[in-house]
Amino acid sequence: MLTYYRKPYCLSLISTDQPVWSVVETAVTVYQKDRNRFLLLLTAPSVNESVVQNSQNLENTPCQEQDHPHLPSTPQQWWLEIAPNQVTMTQQGNAQLSYRHFWQQGAYGRTRYWLPNESSQHNQPIRLHNFTRSLILKADPIPEQLRVEYELLAGNVQLGSYILNLEIKH
Repeated sequence: MLTYYRKPYCLSLISTDQPVWSVVETAVTVYQKDRNRFLLLLTAPSVNESVVQNSQNLENTPCQEQDHPHLPSTPQQWWLEIAPNQVTMTQQGNAQLSYRHFWQQGAYGRTRYWLPNESSQHNQPIRLHNFTRSLILKADPIPEQLRVEYELLAGNVQLGSYILNLEIKH
């Protein structure tokens, strides 16, 4: 397995029908499993190091830790397993939320969220599904861009349309 260390990246999540917009820029480690399959390990900066984007006027506003005392300052980690027609994204390392998305070109996939639980009982996930309208991977020889356009659904209720875009700078 080939490994490409500490490549800069930009990960954005944008809703096309709701006021949701988030951008993270830091470093990624890319593991090449075979010719067209990759594992990416992304670490987001801590909340107290990040910038909150104001979706109303798109101004950058520094995030003050005292303004968000309920948010942890531990970094979030994402694992992306990427193949030409499918992507699995897992987020862990944040005591507030964990999730796993599975997207496949032109198909319904599963999305699961685990919320924090103060008891010692195992949390049951919130189960949603998504429909992947478009999945584009540009990789030569390693991923340069990944773009996933999908709809998130709870039963027959649409929870929004989203674009996940990952750009890795070489």
